[in-house]
Amino acid sequence: MKLTVTLAAALFIAPLLSLAATPGPQPSRIPALHEPTVSLHTEFVVEVNGRGQVVRVKSAKGCKNPTFNAQTYGNVLQMWIRHPNGTADVGLYRVTYDYNPHTQKVLRRVSIVRRGGNWGNAEGAANEMLDTARREAESASGKNLPPLQNIIGATPTPRPQ
Repeated sequence: MKLTVTLAAALFIAPLLSLAATPGPQPSRIPALHEPTVSLHTEFVVEVNGRGQVVRVKSAKGCKNPTFNAQTYGNVLQMWIRHPNGTADVGLYRVTYDYNPHTQKVLRRVSIVRRGGNWGNAEGAANEMLDTARREAESASGKNLPPLQNIIGATPTPRPQ
């Protein structure tokens, strides 16, 4: 009887253990983010139009981290600078970004440098980027592409099985 139980255990449990030991499909791993370990500071002087949109960056001071420079530059181009009641003053504004490695947060500060400027009716930088992307998409659609039939070939005729 003991021999039968041992034999049955060897025949049924051993394959199960080998299946459990075989690795299955592994989920793709997202690379770990390595936050900067030092404080970072960038500073921009921007022109703001009458609607509160940033028109362009007049000057910029970056830090040693090119990723932080690119992120803050992209952010400042998409900004709206308005009063709480929704109105805006045309002018030059200083926008600073400070990264704190201990809290891993970015603090953004906005202060006015001077009011006025001849860009009050200019289009905002974000709107210009959208217009450019829209024009490029329209001009590129269909150009330099072969006909779809040349890519996928003739469509087969359906036939009953």
